[in-house]
Amino acid sequence: MPAMTTYAPGTFCWADLSTTDPKAATAFYEGLFSWTHYVNSSDHGDYTLLQKDGKDIGGLYQQMPEQAEAGVPPHWLSYVCVENTHASAAKAKELGGSVIMEPMDVMDHGLMAVIVDPSGAPFAIWQPKAHSGAGFFGDPGSYCWFELMTRDAAACKAFYSGLFGWTPVDQQMKDPSGKDIHYTMMMMGEMPAAGMMEMGEEFPAEVPPHWMLYFAVEDCEAGAKYIQDNGGQLHVPPTDIPGIGRFAAAMDPQGGAFCIIKLLPQEGC
Repeated sequence: MPAMTTYAPGTFCWADLSTTDPKAATAFYEGLFSWTHYVNSSDHGDYTLLQKDGKDIGGLYQQMPEQAEAGVPPHWLSYVCVENTHASAAKAKELGGSVIMEPMDVMDHGLMAVIVDPSGAPFAIWQPKAHSGAGFFGDPGSYCWFELMTRDAAACKAFYSGLFGWTPVDQQMKDPSGKDIHYTMMMMGEMPAAGMMEMGEEFPAEVPPHWMLYFAVEDCEAGAKYIQDNGGQLHVPPTDIPGIGRFAAAMDPQGGAFCIIKLLPQEGC
């Protein structure tokens, strides 16, 4: 896929990792995805830019002490491109969400805000200026899919439809074990923007609603082996998703959750 230079409003464009050990996390993900990195230092601290083939692909930074004290685990935060961060943040409040970080400039790169949807899942919005987002999308070593795990799908359908113009399309699917599940594809016009699924009994009560991101890989087994050999954990071992690909759900050594997936030929996430 060609390098990405722009993202349409209402599509995911970036993700970054809040972690307890930026140096170790950088080494882990560089080994997993063949990334490189450089560090931007400012009055707000260091921000590590992760790169694929010389283009920014994501970021990570030291978790804030108050988050660690509150028991917030390391986590990836997913960003949706918007035309106007101030307007989108105000709309999110009208639709029943909450803004936990008001719109703020990130130097000359863009304008961001952090929002929590009505079910409790956090995400960010991004109005691009000098920085449009990840340099690749869908290629091995880059994001390819974003999926909301929620305990209130009805509220989230209304919220995200109103905020981003997504159209929910309900589907009946089978999970990797063959169990029937209800899945919602959130469409941006004719293109899938994201997925959504109700959290079932397999999720302990203490696991909050969250956005899960998927990274494309060339070999799911090799990726899973690397994760286990380098201090990470597998929550779902390499498993086929009929018609889509082979995926694994994992945590990095510091506890950040993510998925990897080897897509079937000519299939998109």
